[in-house]
Amino acid sequence: MVEREQILKAVQTALETAPERKFTESVDLTINLKNIDMSQPKNRIDETILLPRGMGTPIKVAVLGKGEITTQAKEVNVDLVISPEEIERLGGEPREARKIANDYRFFLAETSVMGLVGRWLGPRLGPRGRMPMPIPTGTDVRPIIERLRSSVKIRSKDKKVFHAPVGSTAMSAEELTDNVDAVMKKIESVLEQGQQNIRSVYVKTTMGPAVRLI
Repeated sequence: MVEREQILKAVQTALETAPERKFTESVDLTINLKNIDMSQPKNRIDETILLPRGMGTPIKVAVLGKGEITTQAKEVNVDLVISPEEIERLGGEPREARKIANDYRFFLAETSVMGLVGRWLGPRLGPRGRMPMPIPTGTDVRPIIERLRSSVKIRSKDKKVFHAPVGSTAMSAEELTDNVDAVMKKIESVLEQGQQNIRSVYVKTTMGPAVRLI
């Protein structure tokens, strides 16, 4: 287990050595695994992780469906609601569908429209790891949306090296440390040999130098 002080020191160095920018940069971990066969699907990481301090920038959530699910979504000011008719329309508008797939981090869909989603939006959402979470009828979607607004999805696919967003330069080193700690604990918990499967971890801002954490 990585000590908090070790994480804080690396985060502080990453923030201090990053060139000053006029925009908010993201802060990411680069994780390099070892002694693990990533060709085996069971070894791949595909996790949605709640960040205790959020991302520091808005995380957009879209809801697909009609009726109660959209009513609840609007009550918590969800970023986008897509009706069944709109799902089909977007299937014929690849550029618009691609933009939505890139701009929105999480998608929730009523189970009754999942077939439509797969047919019309699957080619845009699937490759980006953005296929919607199915929501059964009668489920209160509001707490799910609120949780996702402070979460990140991390996918290694079949690669030993992958990236994990943990916040932005608008956040303090302490806030980022809390997020890094949460991400590292989750990743270690799903690896067969825990930290023994981790070769190295670096933390960096978008434009800054990478600072070794492990």
